[in-house]
Amino acid sequence: MCICINCKHIDLCKTYKFIEKQHSNYNLNKKQNYFIPINTMIIVSINKQNLNIYLDWDVKECLSFVEQPGKWISLL
Repeated sequence: MCICINCKHIDLCKTYKFIEKQHSNYNLNKKQNYFIPINTMIIVSINKQNLNIYLDWDVKECLSFVEQPGKWISLL
């Protein structure tokens, strides 16, 4: 699971926007005040189901992470 869902910066983070885009959940929010987080580690899992291959993108580490449980709910 992506740690971003409990990060205070989820709505401003350039890396999270990239992850959303990979999951085809891209929010067309045009905010210009994005920041690039420090030392993020993105893990890509390759899953095969029948003849289809799926990529699952998750942020596993980020030095800019500031915990705020449930922050993602405010984005719904």
